[in-house]
Order: sequence, then structure tokens, then C-alpha cells
Amino acid sequence: MILLHHPVDLPRLSSLKSTVVENVTPMHESNMDILLGEVQQLFDQHSRVDSLLALSKKLQAEFEERLQSSPQCMLPSHNYTLPNGMEHGTYLALEVGGSTLRVALVDLRGRNSSRHPLRIRRIVSSTIDNNVRDLRGVAFLDWIAEKIKEMLATDREASDHMQLKEPLPMGIACGNIIEMGKGFHCSIYKGHDLGDLITQACQRAHLNIRLDAIVNDSSAAVLSRAYIDPSTRLAIILGTGMNAAIHLPISSLHSSKFGLRQLPSTLDTTHVLVNTELSMFGKRAFPTTRWDERLNAQHMLPDFQPMEYLLAGGYLGEIVRLIILEATETANLFGGILPFKLSRPYSLETRALAAIEADTHPWLSPSRKLFHETYSLAQPPTPAEMRFIREVILSVSLRSRRYFTAAVYALSSLLHDLDRPNLQAVDHISIGCDGSVVNKYPGYMEKSQVLLDQLTRLEDGSGSGRGRKRVVLESAGESAVLGAGVAVAMANAED
Repeated sequence: MILLHHPVDLPRLSSLKSTVVENVTPMHESNMDILLGEVQQLFDQHSRVDSLLALSKKLQAEFEERLQSSPQCMLPSHNYTLPNGMEHGTYLALEVGGSTLRVALVDLRGRNSSRHPLRIRRIVSSTIDNNVRDLRGVAFLDWIAEKIKEMLATDREASDHMQLKEPLPMGIACGNIIEMGKGFHCSIYKGHDLGDLITQACQRAHLNIRLDAIVNDSSAAVLSRAYIDPSTRLAIILGTGMNAAIHLPISSLHSSKFGLRQLPSTLDTTHVLVNTELSMFGKRAFPTTRWDERLNAQHMLPDFQPMEYLLAGGYLGEIVRLIILEATETANLFGGILPFKLSRPYSLETRALAAIEADTHPWLSPSRKLFHETYSLAQPPTPAEMRFIREVILSVSLRSRRYFTAAVYALSSLLHDLDRPNLQAVDHISIGCDGSVVNKYPGYMEKSQVLLDQLTRLEDGSGSGRGRKRVVLESAGESAVLGAGVAVAMANAED
């Protein structure tokens, strides 16, 4: 009998062994049973809530340590306050991603507005392909300026504003592509003020624009959600990669974190938005499997982002692919012949995993068809083979949710311990969530919320929670663009 994983949220399929023998020998099935049992055992660690809580505490200890020491993690931004929800206006917002540039006009109408307090009025996306990445010097910024010009030409109100003497305020949300590369030839930007360089590029394109704010993607998520919900103190991005930002007291960070920066002198500047670089945590906390170790060893940056390698969308498919590879070699999956398309690293995409996990057809016919057509199998996988693959996916995605939940709870506990007085005004802590995995993978956010509530109840019941606030995950879609708009609105409100 196939050893099956039993998540509470999915109906189990009836046993295939008793109803179908379609090209499956007892030895074939037995070998898959053995491997599947091992997969489930290894990925099902920390299934108990108390074990997950202990894992979360290890992560929190890492967070606290790196608030004091690491030059790579827990980095204070230049955003000190959260929006008050009264910022108004229309602002130009850019999102510079690794493969896409998005240019948008963002309307802010106030937190208490009855119609869309925060919305994207117009947005245009452009692909950043290799030709764009190869642009040298300021040519990449000139390309961005031209895309801004093209978008503004489609909006009469913005075009009219451009004719006025007052420049149109702009904010930019980006990851670390300017600083860390991602295939861009951006060495010219080092040692220069990026704001000045972009403003100059806009001037060359005859655009009357002023860059007022630059935020990273996770900070933008905090700002966009906090504009709507004042109980927001942190946000997490979980898509192809991952990151998080959290609003903490300045006093909780070592002074060396701020370098030679001159901190604002106003008395009410007590906090700072911190870029956690969450993907870099977890090496000491998270147990791994041999497939994780293989992925890490083959990665161009081994050990650089251990948490991301275990639970982000860019890697879930590869973990499953490595298990399929072993099953082909040792358990006669696909008759012992690996489909050529699956021989390439990272060829199994997370969206395929999501479709297969959501398939509850008795014979997994949609998944078999998807696998057959996408990966050019000589014939569709048998129901038993497809079921093996689906059970592996369930185990890998379940571990991803558990580790994600442990990380979220650790961040909220850090906030609770370091900023308790500032939390008295809210009855819960909202966490803005953006990214394709947390927002689109079947049931990911909802099931993570259930785990978070279990962790909170366990710690409160033990007496160590000390009246801990409930942690609530909230979708923060389009957070990079919206957060850039909020950031520039805040900058203009301060002027």
C-alpha cells in the first residue's frame, strides 16, 4: 500500500493499488512506496505545533543576534515612519524587477475613503530582456526614462501636469538589482546618488519629474498595507524569492548599522523600517534533506540564502525534480527513463506543482495530461506514478508552509518583545503578504494562518505569551508599485 501524506485540508484519493494495475508491477509500486515513505518522514519534521514553536524561537534568536552584528541582514532603511493614512494625491511609481519594469500612476485618497483608498490608476509593464541588461553606463536609466515617457503620454492628467513648472513626484521600488547585479551592467552607479542619475535621465528625455523616494520591495509592502491598515508593522514577500521588512525601534539596532548616516533630529523619530534580508536566515535552524543538500551544493551561491532555497517558489519545483530524478533511478518511475525536459535543472516550475496539488480528480487525469504534454513523456504517467508525484509535492509544499509560518511567527515575536509599548494601541498585528506563492499557491496563506493561530494559542496557554497579539496575514497585492506611491506621498507630506 502506498504510504500517503494526510493534510487535513485535502481529500485523499482512493487506493490505486486495489483498482488499477495499469503497467505497474508489484516491485515498481513497492519501490515507490518505500521512497515515498522516506520523503514523507523527512519532510514531515516539525509537524507538532510545539516543535514548530521551538524552531521559531531558534529563528528569533538569529534575528536578535544579527540586529547587533551582521552587515548583510537587518539593515535599516531610510524610511522611519509609517503612513498616517491621510496622504493624498497622484504619484508616479516604478517597480524595477529582475525581468520586468512597471511604470504606474498611483492614486491615494485617504485611509477612510469609501472608494479605493489606494489604487493603481494606470500601469504599463516592459520586459527587461538580455538586450536591456546589456545596456552600458546610463543607457539603462535612459531606457527607463523612455518607458516613463511612453506611459505618461497615455494619461491626459499626467501629461498636463508635465507642462507645469512643478515636477511630478516619483517613487521607485526595487530589490537589490542595482546594488547586486542580477545580470545588469550597473557598475557605473557605485559611488553615485541613484536619485540624481535617474533625475538626469528623465531630464534628457524632457520629463519634468523629481525622484523623491526609493524603497526596496519588502519595505514597499509594509508601506502599502500600513496605508490601509494601521495595525501593520511588517510585511513578507514570498514568490520566486523571499524577503521581509519590519518596523522596529531604532534603539534595537546596533549603532554601527547606520554607518555615518545622520539620523533625523525630530523627537518623534523613534523607529526605522528594517530590511531583514530574510532569505539569508535559517541555516542553523532548519533541518534539511539530502535533496536540499544536493540543490545547495549545485547552486552558484551555496548557503547564501538558505531559507529561500527551502521554501521559495524558485526552488520548490527543483526539490521535487530532484526527488523525481532519484525515483527514476531507484524506483523505476517512468520505467526508469527520465524525460529529457526534466533532466534540466529548474525545469519543473512551481505553477505546475500548484496545478497538480489542486487536482482532486480520482485518476489525476488533468495532472497526467499536464505532465505528459509539458515534459514530452513518451506516454502519460500512470495513475500510480502521478499519485506518487502529487504526494511528493504535498510534502514539499507542506514543509514550505511550516517553515514560512515559523519565520513569520519569529518576526512577530521579535516585534512583540522589542516594541511592546508601541503595540498597545492595536488589538492585532497585520502582516502584509505579497508574492506568487503566498498569494496564489492553493491554500498557502489560509493554511499558514491556521498554523499561526495554533502557535499563538500554544504560547499563550503556556504563560510565556504574555498577552501576545494575534498575527493576521493580509494580502498586499501589487505592493511594490503601491508602496512606491505611498513612499513618495509621505516624502511630499514631510516637505
